Amino acid sequence: MSTNTAHAVHPVIGIIGGSGLYDIAGLENKEWRTVVTPWGAPSDKLLFGILDGIRCVFLPRHGRGHPLPPSRLNYRANIAAMKIAGVTDIISLSAVGSLREDLPPGHFVIVDQFIDRTFAREKSFFDTGCVAHVSVADPVCSRIGDVAEAKLKELGITYTRGGTYLVMEGPQFSTRAESELYRSWNCSVIGMTNMPEAKLAREAELSYATIAMVTDYDCWHAGHDSVTVDAVVRVMHANADRARSLVKAMIPELGKTRGLCPAGCDRALEHALITAPAKRDPALLSRLEVIAGRVLSV
Repeated sequence: MSTNTAHAVHPVIGIIGGSGLYDIAGLENKEWRTVVTPWGAPSDKLLFGILDGIRCVFLPRHGRGHPLPPSRLNYRANIAAMKIAGVTDIISLSAVGSLREDLPPGHFVIVDQFIDRTFAREKSFFDTGCVAHVSVADPVCSRIGDVAEAKLKELGITYTRGGTYLVMEGPQFSTRAESELYRSWNCSVIGMTNMPEAKLAREAELSYATIAMVTDYDCWHAGHDSVTVDAVVRVMHANADRARSLVKAMIPELGKTRGLCPAGCDRALEHALITAPAKRDPALLSRLEVIAGRVLSV
């Protein structure tokens, strides 16, 4: 990785844990801290710590003990808290159902695309008074994906590089007709949480990648029972152990001093703002400072 001293980045690695993953193994100097954001409270306190000399920040997406459903997560506060904490790179872990025969329970998918079918969530930091349009054509960071793939190989965890994650609103699982529809769209996996998370990470100029962990075949597969919480939980525990090993292996590589993100994640806002400076709302600008201060001050 580049270590261009003109733009030397000393990464801080953020981990957002999905269902069944409420801590990170191996962290030293651990401390749960409250992080206040202009968008309210995140799902829980953030766990700060050090792993192999690399600063890390962990957030349990649903809160410890899983009190929060997907539609009630404060996605903006979660990503803003990561930004405020100094995070540069986010590993997002997500339990999902499989929409393909060749992605069985226990399989990991390094997602590279999303279809967003959610409808009850705040999806942008920007609003009336400061409009911005970021590109999410390639919604995840290929650099993080490369590291994930290398470490999955080393650990012997079965995985697929590339795949489309259908994000549904939930909290109910799919109907059989919906599941078959998403299969006809060539989607790979289905879950409830990674949108608008990925879009907000892009607005915050954070490098972000999703590692999807398959727990079930949703409800389309004639040879398997329809998805239930009990079935998901059984596979989820085994997946969580593998995910902890993966994260522990990825952090030393992602934590190396580098140059600017080659995928451009850390420059996503450079050509995104469209509202004329004279028309920008001062109150909104104040809230946006933690997210977009780099470009708002130009």
